[in-house]
Amino acid sequence: MHLLLIRHAIAQDRDVFARTGAADFDRPLTDVGRRRMRAVTTGLQRLVPAIDLLAASPLVRTVETARIVSATYGSVPLLVESLAPDKPPSAFLAWLRAQDAESTIAAVGHDPGLPRIVGLLAGGKGAPIIAIKKGGACFLRMEDVPRAGSAVLLWALAPAHLRDLGR
Repeated sequence: MHLLLIRHAIAQDRDVFARTGAADFDRPLTDVGRRRMRAVTTGLQRLVPAIDLLAASPLVRTVETARIVSATYGSVPLLVESLAPDKPPSAFLAWLRAQDAESTIAAVGHDPGLPRIVGLLAGGKGAPIIAIKKGGACFLRMEDVPRAGSAVLLWALAPAHLRDLGR
């Protein structure tokens, strides 16, 4: 299995959005975030030409990011509750185990959830071992059924580097 973890693109400022009275769940991407993410996906596709499944946290900013990824890859985003920011990495690991072991899965999520997932899969514990910027991504490989410590981190790139790859 290959796993492409993508942090959501730049969203509206948390404090400014909170003043609207709306829940953080509904905080959308900014126009800059959308534009930059479209450029990121071009770079991502050079590194990972195809995906079999696109998963996303149910929060608005991750769904919007997943739709941008979907436009490049042609996969319809599947909302996965275990990618929500309040879920432990073990919840996503349980979901991942139920997927086809021969597939390439892209998952759009949050900080610190995604770094904790990397920590669990590549480091054996749920503590973050890398940082992923908004719009950044990392790619892992697992030879067998996903479990703690079973993954190899192949690369982790900032969004600026991914945009450069897409040019």
